[in-house]
Amino acid sequence: MIEQLEVSTHDRQAFQDITSEVQALVARSDVKEGVCFLFCPHTTAGLTLNENWDPDVRHDMSIGLDAISPQRREYQHGEGNSPAHLKSSLTGASLCVLISGGKLVLGTWQGIYLAEFDGPRRRKVLVKLMAG
Repeated sequence: MIEQLEVSTHDRQAFQDITSEVQALVARSDVKEGVCFLFCPHTTAGLTLNENWDPDVRHDMSIGLDAISPQRREYQHGEGNSPAHLKSSLTGASLCVLISGGKLVLGTWQGIYLAEFDGPRRRKVLVKLMAG
């Protein structure tokens, strides 16, 4: 069964920590050992793992991605959000996180983020839990 998280974003660009919501899905499931597969079905948002202790990391990631993919006059996409499409490709649309003992296996400071690049919007994250 595929679960769906609904995430409301509030800024043009932001990294929203969804770790606790994903862990709650794992806790409610029968999967004690296995894999949590996450998929973001949007072309201007993505998923990433990164530090969730210091909020300055999210700020710095935004600055870095803006430097890599700034707005440019040469872009032809009519909606004007080409940088969001590029950033989405850089972060990626999916993640795979191990499950052990009924909990997500993450590093000490790691969290799961929905990366918003064209907000504010209402986003979906699809989650598939597999025992194994």
